[in-house]
Amino acid sequence: MKTSTSNGVAPSPSQGIEDRGQPVSLEVPTTELLRPSWFRRLRRHLLVLLTVSGVIIGVVLGLALRPLNLSPVHKTYFAFPGEMLLRMLKMIIIPLVVCSLVSGAASLDPRSLGRLGSRAILFFLLFTTLVASALGVLLAFLIQPGAGGVPLGGLLAKQRPMKLPEPKEVVDSFLDLIRNFIPSNLVAAAFQSYATLYQMVPLEGNWTLENGTVLNTTYIKLPIASDIDSMNILGLVVFAIGFGIALRQLGREGEVLMTFFGAFNEGTMVLVAWIMWYAPVGIMFLVASKVVEMENLVLLVKSLGKYITCCILGQLIHGLLILPLLFLFFTRRNPFKFLLGILTALTTAFGTSSSSATLPTMMKCVEENNGVDKHISRFVLPIGATVNMDGAALFQSVAAVFIAQFNNIQLDAGQVFTILVTSTASSVGAAGIPAGGILTLAIILEAIGVPTHDLSLVLAVDWLVDRCCTVINVEGDAIGAGILHFTGQEKTPTPGASKASGAEELLEVCTETSTNGRSGSEASPLVKHNHVVSIPNQGCPLAQESAL
Repeated sequence: MKTSTSNGVAPSPSQGIEDRGQPVSLEVPTTELLRPSWFRRLRRHLLVLLTVSGVIIGVVLGLALRPLNLSPVHKTYFAFPGEMLLRMLKMIIIPLVVCSLVSGAASLDPRSLGRLGSRAILFFLLFTTLVASALGVLLAFLIQPGAGGVPLGGLLAKQRPMKLPEPKEVVDSFLDLIRNFIPSNLVAAAFQSYATLYQMVPLEGNWTLENGTVLNTTYIKLPIASDIDSMNILGLVVFAIGFGIALRQLGREGEVLMTFFGAFNEGTMVLVAWIMWYAPVGIMFLVASKVVEMENLVLLVKSLGKYITCCILGQLIHGLLILPLLFLFFTRRNPFKFLLGILTALTTAFGTSSSSATLPTMMKCVEENNGVDKHISRFVLPIGATVNMDGAALFQSVAAVFIAQFNNIQLDAGQVFTILVTSTASSVGAAGIPAGGILTLAIILEAIGVPTHDLSLVLAVDWLVDRCCTVINVEGDAIGAGILHFTGQEKTPTPGASKASGAEELLEVCTETSTNGRSGSEASPLVKHNHVVSIPNQGCPLAQESAL
């Protein structure tokens, strides 16, 4: 079966799919049409089913292995397949973030780039992170998870020794954030970030008497520069955006590098597609290994049940009610259909507990399943992975109020406001790694005057709460990218729409070009690409470009 446009001339390979004015000649394989509809749906959603099944099988497998009382060495070997998944995902974070932001910034004009970036940051900070912080504080005051103390003696005695983060002054935390905007060494930024440490130095000279007595000695806590083992993703994002703008300013001289970064980005996405087929196996072993490592689940629930309930209830409200309502309000589209398209990425986020490691999978899902323009997804999602931490902000707000209630500290309106502002601001540049929220929680506790040594209370269940936080973090990133894509699509008419007649609008050809030297949306290496003829007004997201 063939479908062609009015004049029957096929477009050249160099033309993108957004060139709707050009005629297209397509052929749909007869074997695909003869297959049952359930088979086509199963094939289309096979990766999603495998990933969700990996989580379920992982829980069952972990519970089945708990009675065997595996030794620490055997637990390490058992977690090896999951560790390999994390290593593969982290391997491509830097080339994916840098290349996608450079090519994205270079492909947009400065005004559109500034408008897109400002809208993304405004949405992530105000509509997701600040709202999540307020929801966490509200639920914590309603449920009272720390009221009356928490019986943690038996639970904490069985915990492994944990190194708590060193308390840091609030002003130093924000100065460190600004310093990380401009990394002094781009190579070192791939695995190190700036952090302030403290050293006690004498303010006055030591006066030592003959008998060894020291008089008039005063010490101060002096901030000193230090580099810690943590990827400075914020500095890489700032450099990549600036370098992309610079390449666009060069004009023709910068086209070679723009082509290089674009091709590098496309190749990285092909690697992501291959890794995604290993994700179900890796996620299964990641979840199973965590279930095996749990010391005493019953005691854990009895001791911190209200705190766990408060955190997970807040995540459910934010992820299944607030974020979908925001998507519906801005786009007038079905939010749950959009969420179904990113289900694989959400499952990966739960298994890896890292928003940075989930970034490659999320890019694939929003582009191929939800039709988000790749220029928007590859620009907005890395920013969201750096700026948007709404799940972590909700958890930090609940944890701050929980620890305050545990210590019988009554929080006033000023301290509550401090929690909201600090949790929102500290989410910018927070580490997108497992347990990264614990580091910023220490900043919040210092700001409101609550003891930081009680962080051990939340560390006992951080393995579970942090996974739920990561799911909400990446969901907020995807919702933001979808809102910016669809709202921009409504404001910008599609090319050639004003020239099309009523008869020409009866059929719309939806196609996706291959990655073999063609512009436009990238082809999915996961499925066989067939060309589909669709009726207008039913949507063909892969064949539309969005410009803001």
